[in-house]
Amino acid sequence: MNAHSTALPASLWAATALSAPSTPPLTESCVADVAIVGAGYTGLVTALHLAEAGGRVCVLDAGEPGWGASGRNGGQVIPGLKFDPEQLIAKFGAARGEAMIAAAGGAADEVFALIERHGIQCDATRKGWIQPAASSVALRGLEQRARQWSARGVQVELLDQPAVARRIGSQNYLGAWVDPRAGSLQPLSYARGLATAALATGAVIHGHSRVVALAREGQRWQLRTAQGATVLAERVLLAGNGYTDDLWPGLRQTLIAANSFIIATQPLPTPLRQSVLPGGEVCSDARRLLLYFKQDAQGRLLLGGRGPFREPRQGADWAHLERSLTGLFPQLAGVPIEYRWSGRVALTQDFLPHVHEPAPGLSMLLGYNGRGVALATSLGRHMARRLAGQAEAFPFPVTPLRRIPLHGLQRLYLGAGIAWYRLLDALL
Repeated sequence: MNAHSTALPASLWAATALSAPSTPPLTESCVADVAIVGAGYTGLVTALHLAEAGGRVCVLDAGEPGWGASGRNGGQVIPGLKFDPEQLIAKFGAARGEAMIAAAGGAADEVFALIERHGIQCDATRKGWIQPAASSVALRGLEQRARQWSARGVQVELLDQPAVARRIGSQNYLGAWVDPRAGSLQPLSYARGLATAALATGAVIHGHSRVVALAREGQRWQLRTAQGATVLAERVLLAGNGYTDDLWPGLRQTLIAANSFIIATQPLPTPLRQSVLPGGEVCSDARRLLLYFKQDAQGRLLLGGRGPFREPRQGADWAHLERSLTGLFPQLAGVPIEYRWSGRVALTQDFLPHVHEPAPGLSMLLGYNGRGVALATSLGRHMARRLAGQAEAFPFPVTPLRRIPLHGLQRLYLGAGIAWYRLLDALL
């Protein structure tokens, strides 16, 4: 669902993932109960659950399963939303708020349950998430977050400055909270494992099959690919997230597709490996432009954060992360960077996932705001139940498409904002 090359871009994940299943291009027209555009986590999880329920499912992607953010993210499985439970209840009321809290709070559980049930080999570990604060204001917010989840039975921890320094290996933070529900995985291997499971369950997946036209044909939808083959389906799900294109008018303008940049060191020597996140947790901090980091299965340290909105062109585009790496972890000065890559995060104006149904039989699910590994897995299952006609309400409200005003200028505004926030963060 994008206008760029469909070759899998180079990254740590592309270099170390399990083998991709065969997903040849669509060459002959076919019929399905549900057609899904986008073979990332949302599309694959939805297809898997629909196929398990006996539905005929056809997934189409311009690249291959995991080509987009599902194969390029930081590999952190973090439950919850940007909003805390009490904020959701205040905003949406008790019934809707509790449904959203349950779907988001249990999202990591769903990821690890799927991995176990289908035997997906993706270096999955579940050692928790540390969210540290570099300012006293941010720390107070984290204490409130920890209190609210503790009241809901989560065995949270609060860390003071010496404890967070020991657990992370950096002196830059005042304190933190720890969410034990979270974990880590190899994201492209997870996507490929989901695709393999969906295929084994009876779903059909066609890579390198860009959908170029979507139109109503009587009681069904017709999807036409760039090669000319078509799919007729009663229901359609658009699941492109940060790589959403103009297949449906106005959908791309409902979100901002921001680049997230990641660097990975060479595998660290044992003493250094034991000095940074020695407990195996994942970490993302509480600042305006957050940094996120973890070790992979081979002991590389990954660090990610926002970068230029344009696609990267040279190594200097990652220089801000390399400075952040040694700023956080002076002990890693001189450690070579082995991989640099980027992918798009889908940001919504309200920082919540969006569900749209602008026409009969047409659904859209996108906008995870950096929590896509867990949220797409959870909401993909809920979407499968909705598409299969299950009675329960979707946990998030179904809303009209609302284009972001002056969408074409948003990148300019946000680019200036990123530069300003980076300056403010540097002053903390």
